[in-house]
Amino acid sequence: MAETLVVESQGLLADYLSSLRPLVTVICTSYNHERFITESLQSVLDQTYPMVELIVIDNHSSDQSVDRVEDLRQKYPQIQLIRNTENLGICRAFNQGLKLAKGKYVIDLSADDVMQRERIARQVAGFERLAGDYAVIFSNAAYIDENSQLTGYHYPINASGLSTITVPSGWVFKEILASYFVSTPTMMMRKDVLESVGGYDESLSYEDFDFWVRTARNYRYHYQDEVLTSKRMVRNSLSTLFTDRQNSLLSSTLKVCYKAFDQCQTTEEYQALAKRIRWFIRQCFYAEQFELAFRFKELLEFIEKPDFQTALILRLCKWRIPVNALYRRYAEWQQKRQIAKGDVRLLV
Repeated sequence: MAETLVVESQGLLADYLSSLRPLVTVICTSYNHERFITESLQSVLDQTYPMVELIVIDNHSSDQSVDRVEDLRQKYPQIQLIRNTENLGICRAFNQGLKLAKGKYVIDLSADDVMQRERIARQVAGFERLAGDYAVIFSNAAYIDENSQLTGYHYPINASGLSTITVPSGWVFKEILASYFVSTPTMMMRKDVLESVGGYDESLSYEDFDFWVRTARNYRYHYQDEVLTSKRMVRNSLSTLFTDRQNSLLSSTLKVCYKAFDQCQTTEEYQALAKRIRWFIRQCFYAEQFELAFRFKELLEFIEKPDFQTALILRLCKWRIPVNALYRRYAEWQQKRQIAKGDVRLLV
């Protein structure tokens, strides 16, 4: 159940302006983001691009997140707010916003991330120059800490702010299978593509890997070599929960891997998926989700026989070696080391 607070667009004037410049809908999902949500929403409201629709979905926060949104609504009554009476999860909450969205393009914004003022203008300009088979435009991202201090970049940059590595662009299905390379909060997506795949899969605990797998087969992705978003790295963020013993992310990932397997067409794509499955088997071991590791093994064996290292990890899973506490300490040390070097990269 949810309570929806909506201010309708300004009629004919809004329709006329939208015909000149495409409307962009920003869907911001929030759960206990009291500390960060004002900065996040203000970064949307401060965009230089004029045609922006902002929809906020609060997933039954227990802190003052809703109060922060209501404070902003006093000054910006065009903000649409959905207040859920229970936590529906990220995917269902986003789909609530998608049903209300009127924009040609959609941005999925977490309530702790921050957009640069020119982001929407730059991405719309880029999207409008692309062919019709492009579904996503994405960019580089800065990483910031809980105090909004810069800690690094998704892709390392040179003095001109350009990536020093080659970022996949175009037909990227194989690359999507092989590694995490798209910075999720930087994406702008075509709403019609989102609707064609039914929005996010609400049976899953997280959204991005599944969305990539279901769209990159038939649509192209475009990389825009600019830093347009700041992604906040906080404790207990989704990217850090993969190491939790009770996390549901890995079981969701297995479902997505089966979807990916069904869509593979070439030897290279199967090999890329196999490489990713081997990595997820290790994550199951570190999270002490031993039975799940063997379910990943079943899928891997449709592609190839487990290599020596994977077979060893599976043997350790069979012995139920308790490694989670030690691995979490290592992961925290590694992240601090990366921050000190200014080379922060997510591992999921």
